[in-house]
Amino acid sequence: MARTKQQQPESNPSLSIKAVTKSSVWDIQENDVIRMWEAASKDAEVKENVNHYLDIFKSAFFIEDIKEDVMLVKKSYEKRGYKVAQIKFDENMNFAWAIKKRPIMRVTDLTYENIRHISAAKLIEVLDRNFGGGWDSLSQSIQDIILSGFDISTTTLPKDRLHKKGGMYEKKVEDGFEVLEVEKGGWVEAIFAKLKPEQEKIRMKFSDDDEEEREGEENEEDEDYEVQDDYSSHDEEDEEVTDPDDDEITEDNYSTMMDLGGEDPDDEAANLLEFVDE
Repeated sequence: MARTKQQQPESNPSLSIKAVTKSSVWDIQENDVIRMWEAASKDAEVKENVNHYLDIFKSAFFIEDIKEDVMLVKKSYEKRGYKVAQIKFDENMNFAWAIKKRPIMRVTDLTYENIRHISAAKLIEVLDRNFGGGWDSLSQSIQDIILSGFDISTTTLPKDRLHKKGGMYEKKVEDGFEVLEVEKGGWVEAIFAKLKPEQEKIRMKFSDDDEEEREGEENEEDEDYEVQDDYSSHDEEDEEVTDPDDDEITEDNYSTMMDLGGEDPDDEAANLLEFVDE
């Protein structure tokens, strides 16, 4: 199994507490949380909406409120990997918090908010810790979460053929995919994972003059537009068709991939033919 060392996200000192979302919060660390809350302690809006902002941070961090200001309690949290800090808004509002990043250890820890904030190597590590039956053993909801952030492909081959030179395994690794191998008797299922590239959303911007011109054109079109009754001309148009084979729907040229409720396909075609003849 190919695996690389998981890197910690870099701190972003310019990120403010008001700009953090339940997605971007996964890119910061405990020291960032402390810094942002200390910087926002003089912000009246943050003070009035502490619970709102706190909920965002709690989606990615364990935040414990330390009631007893004793060194022994703080030491206990620090031994468990927490960062301890005191956030003071004013004389009547201050918090002593123990903060720790939520680990992503199991597939059930994966969410749409954090899936793009882990590497392919980290994903392989999580899958390896939870796997047994291969990709298909994952629930559909977990698969959907993973596929929202990663390109996934699988192949199952005999052990002696999986690493065949020039085969799929070699090509995928060369293309930057991480691989997890799940043994199934004398066969091996290989799961390949690669982080999807970010998709930029292109938005067209118009100047005020352009916007006014476009609105004027739309208004002119509305004034000139007349509703025409073409229903009476359908029969005449149908009579002008010289080659009935071009438009006639028969059992030979009718096909569909739609499932219309489990009826027999021949019955559906017959019903449609009757409708067209009418």
